Amino acid sequence: MVAVIHTSSRLRAVLQYNEKKLEQGHAECISAINYPKDADALSFDQKLNRIQRQLALNKRTKVNTVHVSLNFDPSEKLGKEQLAEISKAYLKGIGFEKQPALVYEHRDAGHPHVHIVTTNIKADGSRISLHNLGKNQSEKTRKEIEIDFGLVKAQDRKVQEFTLKPVSVKAEYGKSETKKAIANVLDIVLKEYKFTTIGELNAVLNQFNVAADIGSEHSRIRKHNGILYRVLDKDGKRVGVPIKASDFHFKPTYRHLQVCFQANEMHLTCSKDSLRVKNSIDLTLLGKHNVSLPKLINILQKDGIDTVTRKNEEGLLYGITYIDHRTKCVFNGSTLGKQYSAKGITERCIEDPFSLHQQKSQKIGMDVGQAASAGNVYLVGNGSSLENDKSLDSLLSPVKDGEYIPNPLKKPKRKKQKGFSMGF
Repeated sequence: MVAVIHTSSRLRAVLQYNEKKLEQGHAECISAINYPKDADALSFDQKLNRIQRQLALNKRTKVNTVHVSLNFDPSEKLGKEQLAEISKAYLKGIGFEKQPALVYEHRDAGHPHVHIVTTNIKADGSRISLHNLGKNQSEKTRKEIEIDFGLVKAQDRKVQEFTLKPVSVKAEYGKSETKKAIANVLDIVLKEYKFTTIGELNAVLNQFNVAADIGSEHSRIRKHNGILYRVLDKDGKRVGVPIKASDFHFKPTYRHLQVCFQANEMHLTCSKDSLRVKNSIDLTLLGKHNVSLPKLINILQKDGIDTVTRKNEEGLLYGITYIDHRTKCVFNGSTLGKQYSAKGITERCIEDPFSLHQQKSQKIGMDVGQAASAGNVYLVGNGSSLENDKSLDSLLSPVKDGEYIPNPLKKPKRKKQKGFSMGF
């Protein structure tokens, strides 16, 4: 099982994302945890209002929405009851067992997975710290759930997927060693990965310090549909002795690649593998205005997706390719849609990773965290919990302006000094 945690300040946008999947028939709300009604009896507004009423308890914390996806191995056949039970166990493990949460089973990818929408604002107005939540609580809980429910272990799967290592440039001076190293990479990439152009093939090969060279436009290699394979150094420059495709026993020639391109194009057209990449990008950028391109690339990489960018001399992005190491599929950004192309991603990401909004959010989170660590306990009304204090209907009704703002969360007024004395 792989858990991916996203946080934001836009609850409605996150909920709409899952509800849109539900309307399209690609998802189902299978559980409503700490709600007064079952999931199938709730309207969109009731789902939204229940969590919004909790957000209203703490106006100062801006990052107040938590969106988690739990991803399982394609070989696992998990029913709705099992997925709901696993989701509940996961929330308990990360300290969210008392939070209102909605669980959606998504059916738009090649593997079983659920999305959980919840909040880190507690019923007493304090907040659950999100610092290192994924690294600490989530990772520990994931491993426990894998054992308790007999799931495929993420670390075992990761070892199987990434056994291919980059070619070492130490082989650059020996043709036999270079050929052997390149052959190891080609044998796995050509058999397992799905690509439809030389550019997409090179996007994968370059990850392992190998390049397929078809020559310049008027070169002899291009004229005779030839192809050379080369080793790259850490800067992407060609080094060592080039090897002709015909020198390899499995003949990775240009003609053979064209057959691969056609077969792979049919597979990619019929499969839903592209949805995993698009969903990962959308979830990372959903409701956020402070994600830079490097940050997006880093988050996708943690989800098993490498991003290859192409920039001009001015440093402007003009091309982008996504390599999904889990589905073994390669996608040019423009084929996924305009919003996933180089231009679309540039418009959706910010230039400055340390935006003013992010800095303010961090400062506000620190202020509230310091207040909590000082031993302040925030109570609503007479100190009873929200569930005990309100009727079932009021829990699902909209929040009114000025409602549920705990006084301890407001800034205390500075006392006016009545007088002063001077000492000599």
